[in-house]
Amino acid sequence: MELKKYKLGDIATICNGSTPSTLDKDNYDGDIVWATPKDLSDQQTKYFTRGARNISQKGFNSCSTQMIPAYNILMSSRAPIGLFAVNKVDCCTNQGFKNIILDKSIADVDYMYYHLKYHVKEIEALGSGTTFKEVSKSSLEKFEISIPSLTNQKRIASVLSALDDKIALNRAINRNLEALAKQLYDYWFVQFDFPDEDGKPYKSSGGKMAWNELLKREIPFEWKSAYVKDMILPIERGISYSSEDITSPNGQPMINLACYSKQGDYRVGEMKYFSGNIREEDKVFPYELLIACTDMTQGADVIGRPILATEESEWFVYSMDLAKITPKDIGKMYLYYTLRTSFYHKYIKPFASGTTVKHLNLQGVENYKIPIPSKDLQNRFEEAITAIKCQQMLTINENIDLTKQRDELLPLLMNGQVSLNSDLSAR
Repeated sequence: MELKKYKLGDIATICNGSTPSTLDKDNYDGDIVWATPKDLSDQQTKYFTRGARNISQKGFNSCSTQMIPAYNILMSSRAPIGLFAVNKVDCCTNQGFKNIILDKSIADVDYMYYHLKYHVKEIEALGSGTTFKEVSKSSLEKFEISIPSLTNQKRIASVLSALDDKIALNRAINRNLEALAKQLYDYWFVQFDFPDEDGKPYKSSGGKMAWNELLKREIPFEWKSAYVKDMILPIERGISYSSEDITSPNGQPMINLACYSKQGDYRVGEMKYFSGNIREEDKVFPYELLIACTDMTQGADVIGRPILATEESEWFVYSMDLAKITPKDIGKMYLYYTLRTSFYHKYIKPFASGTTVKHLNLQGVENYKIPIPSKDLQNRFEEAITAIKCQQMLTINENIDLTKQRDELLPLLMNGQVSLNSDLSAR
């Protein structure tokens, strides 16, 4: 496959971003989509559609940010360098970007997205500065790339995009399954409309409620209440490790704080590998429950939140930033979803102390008061949710395989080591 050399500035216009003054509230919450590097780091797809915050027309006019027409490439150029996304909508960005508006008669957007990701280390090396490194507009314009014909670009991009599209679809399926599980929990254990003995919604059908002194509210008549500490085994903290312990890719998979998304969900692809000494009590197995004891987000977004160990490995270790909770006299899935509620997260946040890094006092978890449904109801919930979790685990494993395929294909396709003889693009 023949490759032709260009400077990036020959096939694209490089545009800077900017930030409107945050002192004027009228600059924000308008209709103009605006991106920050954090928006790209939080997303798990190559496509960008909206950031955490829009700006107004006034905000846009007040600064030097530029509109990037849909279907071009956003690139973070500092803190960190080399986050990429294809914008599916017209948008602008803050000053942490060098955005790439392509000449589409020469360069295919999807291909260039993968090409730049493949060459991210070389792009990072363009950065200069003392406090933090930044890629300048001029250095990016001079960056040399070698790309095939537009037809071959489209063929290559279609293969990689098909894998990414399937990964994105699987994530959407898992989000929908999670929403279904949360809805079932809310219906049964917040609204108390679980099926009664006649199959009717309990509270809505006149089921008897009773005041619970521990919880200071009404719950179904035969339910009990307890502190979490009375329903679990002693909470176990994870492994303290050094950087040398996680340098080998052949170590034991270690679930760590990076395995949390900002939303408190499990995030694939962030596993570390631990090669230090492992005790039996350091092990965690699929479907065991872990909570975050450390948080570096500004809003304590993940502190205290639970995740379930996946089926990526037969067993894992877990880092000191996490703690394992083992149910004793309560259903695992009932406890898991109870610790995923907004009520619990609002309660647990004040038990975290620290400025840049927050650390959780586990007594907050132990002293959380919860209603205790009947064993039969907990078992029925466990059965329904376990089926959902098994499907989610299968989807996670499929995405791991698809990601591996994509990452193995990427260098072969970018270097021309594999050629595509048929038109696979269908675009």
